[in-house]
Amino acid sequence: MPGAYRTRDAPLRIPAFPPSGPPPRGTIGVMTSAHHATVLPQNLMADIEQAGYYPALVADVVAAALGGERIDNHLVHLETTFDRDVVRRHVTVLALTPTRLLIAHADDHADDPPAPQDVATATTEAIPLTAVRGVMLTHVVARPDQYVPGALGREVTLTLGWGTVSRVDLVPASCSDPDCDADHGYEGTITGDDIALRIAAAADGDDQLARALSFARDLSSAIGQG
Repeated sequence: MPGAYRTRDAPLRIPAFPPSGPPPRGTIGVMTSAHHATVLPQNLMADIEQAGYYPALVADVVAAALGGERIDNHLVHLETTFDRDVVRRHVTVLALTPTRLLIAHADDHADDPPAPQDVATATTEAIPLTAVRGVMLTHVVARPDQYVPGALGREVTLTLGWGTVSRVDLVPASCSDPDCDADHGYEGTITGDDIALRIAAAADGDDQLARALSFARDLSSAIGQG
């Protein structure tokens, strides 16, 4: 079952792994396949399994997008949201190769009304490093008057922009004259395809915060050399 399950009289329960249970200790790739262990780095496999959202599916879509390239760095981010009385999970995998930024998303498919069976969606995008326009890090620092050099805060938001797809939202233009009935055409906004991930040490752990900073540094360096 994706993310969460509930009964009529029981509270929501969020399993760390799908109902089949976690893999035995020390056996990376048991929940996926031996093939993934040869395609994906062991530490990436471990992070995907630790996230706990259908590891076999997530590993498959990442491996399919990889195309045989090596992975120089990666970041796996799990986000849990509450939609009324349903808990939904969304996992994002960022992978840096020598030539591309790979982005994979997998989450619960939300139907209205709900589908008779559980459905997950998974999407991947491969972006040439030459097309990545920016890597932005926003640091949140508590008690800046007591800041320790090198700490960089306990929370960051990693924002990536690459400009492959943009969305244009148009609305009829108007003027300030309430009696004006002239046609002023349209006005709108252009929204890029940026992705933003918020990583907080309190919620995600110190290791995850360090991984996010490491990934941002390596990606910034890679696009700077392009």
